[in-house]
Amino acid sequence: MPVVNYLRISLIDRCNFRCQYCMPSEAELAWLQTSERLTDPELLTLIEEVFLPLGINRFRLTGGEPLLRPGLEQLIHTLCRLPGVEDVALTTNGFNLAQKAQPLYDAGLRRINISLDSLDADTFKQITGRDRWQQVWAGIQAAYQVGFDPLKLNVVVIPGVNEGEVEELAALTLERRWHVRFIEFMPIGNGPLFDQIGWVDSETLRQRIRARFGLEPGFVAGNGPADVFRIPGAQGTLGFISQMSECFCDRCNRMRLSSEGWLRPCLLNESGQINLRDPLRAGIPIEHLRQQVQDLLAIKPDIHFKGRDKGIQGAYRRTMSQIGG
Repeated sequence: MPVVNYLRISLIDRCNFRCQYCMPSEAELAWLQTSERLTDPELLTLIEEVFLPLGINRFRLTGGEPLLRPGLEQLIHTLCRLPGVEDVALTTNGFNLAQKAQPLYDAGLRRINISLDSLDADTFKQITGRDRWQQVWAGIQAAYQVGFDPLKLNVVVIPGVNEGEVEELAALTLERRWHVRFIEFMPIGNGPLFDQIGWVDSETLRQRIRARFGLEPGFVAGNGPADVFRIPGAQGTLGFISQMSECFCDRCNRMRLSSEGWLRPCLLNESGQINLRDPLRAGIPIEHLRQQVQDLLAIKPDIHFKGRDKGIQGAYRRTMSQIGG
């Protein structure tokens, strides 16, 4: 197993979209109260005194939608300047990015991922539950102009919905230094939809792109599990995240921290989680929390997706938005 040095931090469970693959049923969700979420000081304490001493020094801020978190720019400013932090990135749906791109860049953020599941406004609305394609496109343009590099666009490929756009989305990389990442649809909190439509494997997508443009190995900076390619001569790259068809558990270097303080060693397995918020608020010595995390790191290989039968029984209890994407 690789060294685990990467933590995905969900800052908030709320979102202003209702994407089919992330938050499929608005009525079933109960939002966390502000008091239930880790505060900025609590989060920074965990990073500085628990995670960094254990060698976890690369961080991605997620949600829900992280741009809804009050005071986000100040949190990023502080996080980026903590001794030992090597990388800070953020994933967003892009809706508020036109206004936020410059302040985020000024705070020290340099890497950003934006969800763009379709180039068609109607399809985008079908997937996200919101008629907001123009605002997201404006956010992408703003981030590009500000200078975010790499700028990555995340595409969850949903059979029968947006899979016909794969070549057109791949073409975005031809003349722009953008990095499009195709993500296989996963059965997290959306069991009925997944059972109905299934998923498209990455190799099928690569074959289609290869037939249209050609395809060769590529590289882009990052901490994730994407297999990276590029269209010959393109400015950007194409990434394929194949968690369903090409299990990458043996090279997983990450853990996830939910907005209410649950540390999760595997996205697709609910066993082994530990609560860091409550003991932190109870005044438990930080050394004890650090030891708990270290112990969890030690058993992470035993509870990853390949061993999901040890944890999950039936449907996943939480949606992607509650876990932290």
